[in-house]
This record gives sequence, structure tokens and C-alpha cells, in this order.
Amino acid sequence: MTEQRAEDPADRRSAVDPHVLEARGLSAVQVAERQRLGLANVQPHTTSRSIAEILRTHLMTLFNAIIFSCALIIIILGRWLDLLFAIAAVGNVIIGLVQEYGAKRKLDAIALLHQDQIRVLRDGMLWEIHREQIVLDDVVELSRGDQVPADGVVVASADLDVDESMLTGEATPVQKRRGDQLLSGTAVLAGSGRFVVTAVGEHAHAVKLAAEAKKYLKINSEIRRALERIAFWLSIALLPITAVVFNGQMQAHGGWSTAWSTGAWRDALVTAVSSVTAMIPQGLALMTTIAFAVAAVKLARRQVLIQEQPAVEILARVDVVCFDKTGTLTDGTIVFHSASVLDPDGLPTAWERGPAPGVESSSTQVGTPEAWQQVLAHFGADEQANPTAAALRHPFTTLPRHRPAWQVQFSSMRRFSAVTFGEDAGELAGHWILGAPDVLRDGTADRRVDVARLLGHAEAIAAQGLRTMILARAPLEGPIRPEDTEAMRRGEQLPQRLRPVALLTFKENVRHDAATTLEYFRDQDVALKVISGDSPRTVAAVAREVGMEVADDGVDASLLPSDPEGLRSAMATHTVFGRVSPEQKAAMVQALQANGHVVAMTGDGINDALAVKRADLGIAMGSGAPATKAVSRMVLLDGKFSRLPRVLDEGRKVIANTERLAQLFLTKTAYAVILGLFFAVAFWQFPFLPRQFSTADFIMLGLPAFFLALMPNAQRYRRGFLKRSALFSVAPAVAIVAALIAVSAFGRHFGDTAAQIQTASFITLSLVGLWVLNVSLRPLDAARISLVAGLYVLLVAVLLIPISQAYHLFLLPSAELLATAFAASVLGCGLVELGHRGYLAVVGPAEEDTTTTPARPAQPPHGTQPSHLAQPPHAAPAAEPTHPDQPHHGDPSTSDHAEAHQHGTAPHDPGQQAPGAQAPSAHGTGSPDTGSHSTYPMGSIPPTKPLPGRNSGRNQG
Repeated sequence: MTEQRAEDPADRRSAVDPHVLEARGLSAVQVAERQRLGLANVQPHTTSRSIAEILRTHLMTLFNAIIFSCALIIIILGRWLDLLFAIAAVGNVIIGLVQEYGAKRKLDAIALLHQDQIRVLRDGMLWEIHREQIVLDDVVELSRGDQVPADGVVVASADLDVDESMLTGEATPVQKRRGDQLLSGTAVLAGSGRFVVTAVGEHAHAVKLAAEAKKYLKINSEIRRALERIAFWLSIALLPITAVVFNGQMQAHGGWSTAWSTGAWRDALVTAVSSVTAMIPQGLALMTTIAFAVAAVKLARRQVLIQEQPAVEILARVDVVCFDKTGTLTDGTIVFHSASVLDPDGLPTAWERGPAPGVESSSTQVGTPEAWQQVLAHFGADEQANPTAAALRHPFTTLPRHRPAWQVQFSSMRRFSAVTFGEDAGELAGHWILGAPDVLRDGTADRRVDVARLLGHAEAIAAQGLRTMILARAPLEGPIRPEDTEAMRRGEQLPQRLRPVALLTFKENVRHDAATTLEYFRDQDVALKVISGDSPRTVAAVAREVGMEVADDGVDASLLPSDPEGLRSAMATHTVFGRVSPEQKAAMVQALQANGHVVAMTGDGINDALAVKRADLGIAMGSGAPATKAVSRMVLLDGKFSRLPRVLDEGRKVIANTERLAQLFLTKTAYAVILGLFFAVAFWQFPFLPRQFSTADFIMLGLPAFFLALMPNAQRYRRGFLKRSALFSVAPAVAIVAALIAVSAFGRHFGDTAAQIQTASFITLSLVGLWVLNVSLRPLDAARISLVAGLYVLLVAVLLIPISQAYHLFLLPSAELLATAFAASVLGCGLVELGHRGYLAVVGPAEEDTTTTPARPAQPPHGTQPSHLAQPPHAAPAAEPTHPDQPHHGDPSTSDHAEAHQHGTAPHDPGQQAPGAQAPSAHGTGSPDTGSHSTYPMGSIPPTKPLPGRNSGRNQG
């Protein structure tokens, strides 16, 4: 044990003074020492396969073993010119290695560029470095939204809240104080802090978690399964077939005794090798690998990182896409929407909305900003403001002239932030609270405030997809004394006699391309499921805004049955789900799979990792948690959901082209096996030399395969491509074998030489084989016709050029045999045509996709909102809600989270108006008199007026 510990590089690092470490971090010398000892945060790369895996994949196959065994036999026999099949095999391997290694380098380079930046304290200064440049004992600084890059111990905390749901399954934030343990893979929800790294690289929790998540996880690739099945069954059949073929060729050369005594066994062995090597579809796996690699590189240039090549194929097979609201339907940014000034009873008087879109900001301020507006400007200007509070930065620009006595940063545990101004601040004096409306539930509100009615009003607004916050104020109780206000300073206690001053509404920006992308998937018959942790009503509102048909207000997942059958039924009948826990997300994916669907799951948070892993295709956002990206198959580097249609196009191309390749390669294998067995049983000499068969194979399959693997193809995915490919190969294989048997039988009957029969058989095989290619390429276009025509020209050149004739040992057949070869070719092509029509009658024609990939919509000018976000939404009956955005998943400073705590309070019906109240403007364009303070119906947002004391032109949020 002592010897093992002595070998630990961590024990050989120099000691660090804890006080110096906290104040200044590591020195450059200490960092260099730890890097030299291998104590950096280097993590395994899963973007592409390692070089060893690439070599093993392309070299260590049973087919290659058979090919190179046959090549060794040919070399021993001294028949060097018959090694063309081996040269082709080596060429295939080299091309595959070069292609995939080139793709690996490009993908690794792109993955490196998109590593997260980390802030570390070194030599008394903060530096931004890559995650893998962190070393043991580094002091790392964290702020809201950061992922914890390594394990460590907290040395400084300013209301540091961490999301450990990936570890515990509990969504409740965990507050971290000095001395607490931090684990990599967790995320900072609020506050800031610093920690000292205690474990890096493979010893860090996130790496262990990712490695465990990757264990025993094999991608559900139909192409991969089909290729493995072909290799398995063919490998089993090849050994007995080889024995039968060799015995037949020995018998064809006079029997075993005669062949051994005369040396004819050499010719028998060469023709047996020709027959056996023809049975191996050696290029099928290679072409598929190249197609995957090229698709991965093309997608990487479009900001889509493929972490395992078959993932391209999976999306083409997906028939259900599950996604969260935030980051998919919305872009995750929060913008201020409107504000309602509240009267002493907590009821709205007049609404004041955000600036209109497309209007340039003006430096001229209208009027003098009121105290509450200055306080909102203070909250928005705070560097540690959460995204909702930060959205106040642009509409409220006039900061208070007085310094606050103290302030409390936002924390998800207390659901509010606070600031206190002393008596010298004049009209600003008092305690100001900004938080979720339910902060008024704790009995701290002024007696005059109708809390229940105000919360019902906030609920009704939130159901329209808006986020609501309350700005409340409490008076000072005499001079501020530290001993009396300690609990408030720590955010552990709210002041008494809180009076709500303003009800604020915020929106998440709906992605400009969300509706178009979802419409594209619907056109492709892909079902869409929204699975979110937010309120079902708000999720449903956003879903409707982007064009989804939602018959109800969404399903509350907390009320769903836990048994698999009940969950399967719910997933089959509903589209929008809210309040979904991380465990439920994974269970929902499995329920859809149990219903027979191929499921894609998008996610960004660490609470999505389990569902992303369980899905057939896990898709992570580029800004997502490292643990989620580690278990995903695909990463959208720029986080744009609109990238997926392009991936779908590439996946369809790969599957459709692979199916065509499989049709041709299985045809080759089928006719080679039948031909070899027939000539072995009939004791006829095989009608090809290895060099002749290799050239024919190159003309009708090897050369066009490179073009087939990469050419455009919009064919929609259909299940069972291996079955269809096998069915396609039957008629062409029978036609080719029948034509070749006819030629050989005629030549044997009329005494033609073996060389003449071989030449006639080469012509017949090439002509019928090119017709099979013609059939597989349909529908033909100019490019495909040019390809086939070029191959016919190549065939003529091979037959007529003298050097080619000498190499292939061609001998001009007799006129009768040549006529028979052409007649057999025509009949063979006719059989192929008839067989193909019968094949289409059984499986049906392939369906071409006529829809176009959605173009990127024009982006509005920076700092503006699209027009459909500019109008203030109004409350509507529950059956016909409007479609605004909704709160950010996981942010508790909203009425959505408050709603969960409203026991015994019935939500206000947003469709009801106060008796005699006038309905608000449907378009929000009316501007009431600025002096008016009429009361509007509860649950509705009335027409708006400009906010005084702020820039009136632009609302960036």
C-alpha cells in the first residue's frame, strides 16, 4: 500500500500554504510542476473514435482475414497478376482509414474550439483557461450558470446555490458554504464563490459519471445491425461453401488424384479463390463508414457535432422528438414585458409596458423616474443579477443616487433579492424586495393587501406564458442598527408590513425559427412531445404560439401514474407535459420506445442526462452540462434546434444510399454463392480468373459505389431496409447466374476453350451487372445517366485495349459463343427488369421527400423583439389561451413555482371580468391618459403607456 501511494503523482507535488492559496492561487511554477506530474484536468474525448479503434475497425474483420488468406495462396502459387482483388481490398482499407482519420481530426478540432472557458486564480490574477488546463489545487471562481469543472472544496461563498439533481435526483438547490464539498458535473444556480480543486481528470466525479453512463450503451443503428447480421451469417456459410467449391474445382480438373499428379490443382485452387473472394461484400461496410464520416464532417461545419457516426442515421429513423421548452421553443433569454403599478390594496391601477420593437433608444428621458423605477434599475444593474432581474437593465436606466445600506443577492432557496436604503435616501428609504409573488404568503404583507386576490391575478397572467415578479416595499422601523437587522442582511428574514408596489411581467423570447422547424418535422410525420419542468399551462401556451396543436392546458406530470402501462397510455394521447421530474423524463422516453417509437431527446441541463442517454438519439445543446454532452450522440454547438432538419437530410441520404449499396453488394454475394455452388456440384470449371472477376466487380460495383455512397438522395426512411435489400437481390442474382450458366453450357457443348468461355462470361456478367446498377439508381437523372454511360465506356475500353486483353487473358470468342453471350445478356437484363417490377409490387416504390428544409428566417435587429412579442397579451378563457412565452425552467422566481405553494387558493379564472368593466384593447395600441388610474379586470393586461424615467426606444433584455 505504501509503495502504491509513493507512486501517486499527487504525493510528489509541492505543498501549498492554504492562506496564500486562497489569496493568490497557484504560482506559475506550481502550475508547471503539476502539469509535468500529469495532474491536469485532462478528460477522455468521445467526439470521435481513437486511432486504435479506427485501425481495428478497418483491419481486424473476418472478411479481411479471408481476403488476405486468399491473397497469400495466390502469392505462394506465384500468380501475382491475380492479386487484383487483394489490391482492391487494401485500397478500400487505406481509403477508409484516410477518410475516417481526416474526419476525426476535423471533429476533434471543432470539439476543442467549443470547450467551456474556466476562470482560475493564479499569481493573484484571474485567468480564463480551457477546462483541461485546470490542475490540482487550482482556485476556480464560479458564478451563476457555471458548470463545476472538477471536484473541490469551497473556500469562499456568496449565496452559492448548486444544482445537484444529477447526483441526488432532487431538484432542490443546495446551498454551499465554506468547507463544503463540490462535485464536478453540478451547476451553479445562484450566487458566486471559489473552490480549491481536489480531484481532476479521470478521478473527478463528472468523468466517472460520464464513463458509467457510457457503459454498456450501444447505439440503436439499423445499418450497423444489418451489416453485423450479414457478416455473421456469411461467415458461418463461407467455410462449408469454400470446401464444396474447392472440391468441385478439383473434380472439374480431372479429380483429386489427377489434379495432384498433373499439377492442375494449382488452377483449381486459383479458380476456387476467385469464386470465394467474389462472395464477400467487402466494400459495403467501407462505403457506409465513408458515408457516415463525410456526413459528420459536413454537419460539423454547420455547428452539429456528431459524437458517434451512426447518430446521423438514427435521426432519419426518428418518429418522435421530445424536447424541453427552454432552449428549443425559446432561446432562454429573458426580456422585460410590462409593469403594473399597484394600489395600497395590491390591485393593479395602470399597466406600463416595455418599449415597442424596432424603435431606436433615445437618450432623452421622459419625466423624472419614480422611486420604484430607480430601485428596479438598481436590481438590473447588479453584476450578480439573475437573468430575470438582469432584463430590467435596459428599460430602467436611472440608478439611485444613494448607496444602499445593504443588499441581499437572489437565491433560489429564498426566491427573492432585496436592497435597503437608509433614511438619508429620501423617497428611496425602506426595504425593497424583488421576487416571486408568493413571498407575500409568509404573513409579512401589510394588512390592507388582498394577497389571495393578487396571487390569483398573477396566476392568471402566468398561465398566458408570462413570468411574474412582485416589487414590494416595507418602511424602515427607525434607524438601521446592525444587531436588529442581521437576519434580514443574511436574507433569512423578510421585513414586516410589506406593500406590493408593482407587478412585473417578463417573457422568454420565442426562437424565430421554432415554428418553421416544428412545421418541418410535422410534414415529415415526426410526432412532437414537449417535456418541461415548468407549469403545464405556461408550456402549453408557448407550444400554441409556435403552431403546435394543444387540445388542453398540458398534462401535470406530477399527477401521472407511475406504472409503465399508464405512462405509455399518457404518452400516446398527450403532447405537452409540465412539472416533469428528471426521472419521469427518462421514464417517458422508455414509454415511447415501448410503444414502438424511435425517440430523439434534446436536453441541456444535467437533469436531462438520464433521458438523453435512454433515448435512441440523445441530442445535447452546446451550452449544456458536460455530463449531458458526454452521454449524448449529437451536440448542437450553437444550441439551435433549427439545425436538426439538415441532420435529417444527411441521415436520409446515408440510409437511402446505404440501402442501394446493400442491394448491389447482396446481389453480388448471392450470385457468387449460387454460381460457385452450381459449378462445384456440376464439376464445371469456374468461368472466371480472379483478375477477370475483380475487374468486372470494379466496373459494375466497386467504382460506382463511391458515387452511390455520397450522392444526394431525398428518399424517406422506411423500416426494414435489410429485408428489402435481400428481396431486391433475388431476381438479379438468378438472372446473372442463369445467363452465365447458359454461356458456359453453350461453350462446353461446342468445344470452346476455357479462355473463350471466360471472355464471354466476363461480357455477360458486366452487361447484366450494369443493368442491375441501372435499376437500383432509378429514378434516373442526368448525373446518374452520366455515371452509367461512363461505366459502359469503361467496359468497352477494358475489352478492346490490347494491354488489358493481355492482362486479363481475354481470347475472342467464336461468333456463335459471342452471339450467345449477347443474347444471354439481353435475356438476363429482361429478367432483372421483370424481377424489379415484381419487387416494387411487393415493397412499393420509395417515397421521395418533396418538402424543402426550412430556410433560416430573417433575424430582427439586435435589441428588438419580433412583432408578435410586442403586443401585450390579454387573458382569455382556458380553452382559448393566448400564446406568449413562459418562465425559464428551474428558475423559482416566478409565479409558476409560487403556484405549487398556493394551498387552498383557487386560481382566478382569467376569462372572467369584473362586472361593468370594459374589455381591454385587443391590440394593445390604445394609450390611456397618463394620469388615469382606472382599475382593469383581474387577470388581464390593459393597454400600456410609456414608462417615465427610462429610455423609450429599445428593449433588449
